[in-house]
Amino acid sequence: MSSMMRGTTDNGLLPEPDEDGAPFWEFAARGELRVQACGLCRELRFPPRPCCPRCQCFDSDWRRMSGRGRIWSYVLPHPPLLPAYAARAPYNVAVVELAEAPRIRLIGNLVAAPEADINSVDPEQLYIGAPVRVTFARLPGGFTVPRWLLEVTP
Repeated sequence: MSSMMRGTTDNGLLPEPDEDGAPFWEFAARGELRVQACGLCRELRFPPRPCCPRCQCFDSDWRRMSGRGRIWSYVLPHPPLLPAYAARAPYNVAVVELAEAPRIRLIGNLVAAPEADINSVDPEQLYIGAPVRVTFARLPGGFTVPRWLLEVTP
């Protein structure tokens, strides 16, 4: 998955998939969180790449994740912000550690409901280690991105 963004819309930045990361976005469009796994040693890796860094094998497949994880880190951006984000501040950007693969961390926003805006969670609710689960939001331009919902702990 490329770290470059295609451009902006009124709602923010859009991903720009590359050849290795395209399947990630295709699965996300179906509501599935998957990460690349080596076809030989089965090591999970993210971001996707053509060769396994562990065994140098070029075979891979995409393993479905539970969609559960925990907040590893987060930030509440402050101005100056891109114009598409300025009116939505304060909002959060979280780094989520996946339950099945603690070394894999995905970046996204915590939201109050699947289609809620990125500023829908009160910043006071965020803390390192908070349990989360994935949801998916369709952005203008046809992209579906993973976002995160706080899990209620008993």
